[in-house]
Amino acid sequence: MTWDFSTEPEFEAKLEWMRDFVRDEVYPLEVLDADEAGFMRIVRSLQTEVKRQQLWATHLPPELGGQGYGQVKLGLMHEIEGASVWAPIVFGNQAPDSGNSEILAHFGTPAQKERWLHPLLEGRLRSAFSMTEPDNAGSDPTLLSTAAVLKGNEWVINGHKWFTSNGMIADFLIAMVVTDPDAGPYERASMIIVPADAPGLRKVRNIPTMAGEHERFGYGHAEILYEDVRVPAENLLGKRGAGFLIAQARLGPGRIHHCMRWLGQARRAFDMLCERALQREAFGKKLASHETVQNWIADSAAEMQAARLMTLHAAWIIDTQGAAAARREISLIKFFGAKVLHDVIDRAIQVHGSLGYSADLPLEEMYRHARAARMYDGPDEVHRVSVARQILAGYQAPEGMWPREHVPTRRGAAKLKFAALLEAATTDV
Repeated sequence: MTWDFSTEPEFEAKLEWMRDFVRDEVYPLEVLDADEAGFMRIVRSLQTEVKRQQLWATHLPPELGGQGYGQVKLGLMHEIEGASVWAPIVFGNQAPDSGNSEILAHFGTPAQKERWLHPLLEGRLRSAFSMTEPDNAGSDPTLLSTAAVLKGNEWVINGHKWFTSNGMIADFLIAMVVTDPDAGPYERASMIIVPADAPGLRKVRNIPTMAGEHERFGYGHAEILYEDVRVPAENLLGKRGAGFLIAQARLGPGRIHHCMRWLGQARRAFDMLCERALQREAFGKKLASHETVQNWIADSAAEMQAARLMTLHAAWIIDTQGAAAARREISLIKFFGAKVLHDVIDRAIQVHGSLGYSADLPLEEMYRHARAARMYDGPDEVHRVSVARQILAGYQAPEGMWPREHVPTRRGAAKLKFAALLEAATTDV
């Protein structure tokens, strides 16, 4: 089997343009002191330039305004975007809007696309994904309890959600709710589109986290109450009971994008590590001359390269065989990539000392956000279990009491296998 992650020169030129654009135009947004109106005016001007370059919303097919790029190319683009928190918004690939637009594109009705998808792609609407619940373990989505009951031509939704990404500023939410409580564990839930102004929907707050009480301009992770929320029956997204199927279609490629964005963030921290090592002096020589710092640099480079190749390989499998074939690879990169992100940022902070710990550099904020990577889209422990189970399915326990590689047993078998030749050799002598 051959693995081919190569891309044509024309696409490489686009990536080079993106690198320059993100560094020169997007990085300054991180430190710009402006109100929301002024800030978004600048963002929209950058989005216009991205659209002119035909790099807007590239996760979608051409008929929906995207470029129809496969996961390898998308991954390479997300690696560049991941270096700055504002780059995905500038390129129309921000979560959760990107994932929501994908499932609307693949599972939405023509009417749903007209009302929700097209304005979302144009930046006229913002969306949220409402799945996690405070009363149930997020690692086991079969425990979801928020319920929707079909009464006449309306769904009536009751339940409690939290960590609903961008819930406070969303114009509509895609809610994962139980519609068939007596069905099998993976056929109980459906996805329903809920307008943010639906009566009974209460946006309680943005939940305080390590990353700060709330994100800038209302972005963040919201607590949402559904109290007899009524929405039209036609707001059901896809088939009834297909919520888990749709979620997997959304989360598989989404994890590729997460991991590549983490690599972009890790690379930025790595660059800072190397520059500081060459700039700072201690005990009579540059930090770069100290063996410990050299080990940090070498380990970081090796880990980032390994994570990058693993992620591109997973993307290549999705492109060539489909998301289902890449389940193991996606789980591998999810927990491995999160660890690499954390470790590289941690080393960069250490080499900067107190300056790295301070908010005078972006490292401390990057570090706080990196901690959440171990929980996004399923905790690391769940992905490790999934990988182990898939690997073990390809093995069988050896017969008898000894391992298959037991040397005394193998020695006896080898003597029997070559007995005739050994006897002939003795006779010949």
